[in-house]
Amino acid sequence: MLRLRRPTRYSLLVALVLIAALIVAIVLRKAAPPEAARLLPESDAIVYVNLKPLRLATHFDRTPISRAPDYQHFVDATGIIPERDIDDVAFALHRMDNPNGPNGPVGYSEVFEGRFDGEKLARYLDSIAASRENYAGHTIYTVAVADGNVMRPLRIAQLGYDSIAASNMPTGEQIHSILDRHRAAALPFSGSSLLSARYRDVPLLASAWGIGRIGLPFSDRGYISIFGLQLPLPEDTTFVASLRYTGSLRLRIEEISSTDAEAAQATQNLRTMLGLFRSLQTIQPRDRGDAALLQMIESLKVDQHKDRAIVTATVPMELVQSLSSSVSAAP
Repeated sequence: MLRLRRPTRYSLLVALVLIAALIVAIVLRKAAPPEAARLLPESDAIVYVNLKPLRLATHFDRTPISRAPDYQHFVDATGIIPERDIDDVAFALHRMDNPNGPNGPVGYSEVFEGRFDGEKLARYLDSIAASRENYAGHTIYTVAVADGNVMRPLRIAQLGYDSIAASNMPTGEQIHSILDRHRAAALPFSGSSLLSARYRDVPLLASAWGIGRIGLPFSDRGYISIFGLQLPLPEDTTFVASLRYTGSLRLRIEEISSTDAEAAQATQNLRTMLGLFRSLQTIQPRDRGDAALLQMIESLKVDQHKDRAIVTATVPMELVQSLSSSVSAAP
């Protein structure tokens, strides 16, 4: 009987080890950054959005919209309806050496994941590309895109059946990096140095988040300006921002300072600005979006935790629906 039981025990032990290894692999994979973010090149900031829960909550993909002619041509030629077919997107923000140069203050690299017809997309890109490059077994299409009064090169490559990469940087270095990372995408903790340093600060289950100097697109003379309002924050301030649903949609923004004293000063500055902003509220609610915005402003709180000034707020779903409708209507 002993000879019959030993193989059974060994088989059970092997099965338990394999199950434990599988569980560990799943847990590590869940704790790892999203693949779209892991593929991004080195950058000054990263912004990631998972559109699936937003689409489920607001149904913005069902909102009838009027598209610009070029946008409609893209939809007709590729079969891609972005508001319906893109599931998640990750952006890398690159500070340009010369903010007043032809490429502006900020460049972008992006990875989109969703559902695409690769053959249709390839035919469309081939028809509008100014040049092509083969790199790491992928075709990189370069398209000239108007950005204000200048034309910037936009490089686009299909990574796989469900993912697309793009970059409007002056050279191909960034999209080459994305393609290089794509070959090592099976490693759950691969990614840029910024992702390795800051992703641990992103709250678990956040459906949208940003890390690094995410004020870069709003830089104005060395400071961050939003809607014409200059914030008491230098443009190189490091942030960790996130949106997470925990029964309600919670916004959390952490400003990271060098010392606790600097964080205390930043907290006081933000509280003063918030008080001033509330005192200047003269807008009468005209629709659900206005009322929801005022509701979110009233929920804003500013606190300090060691070297961080932390802003939190509750975001009404009416505001999300209003914003998502506006975004889906944009080309």
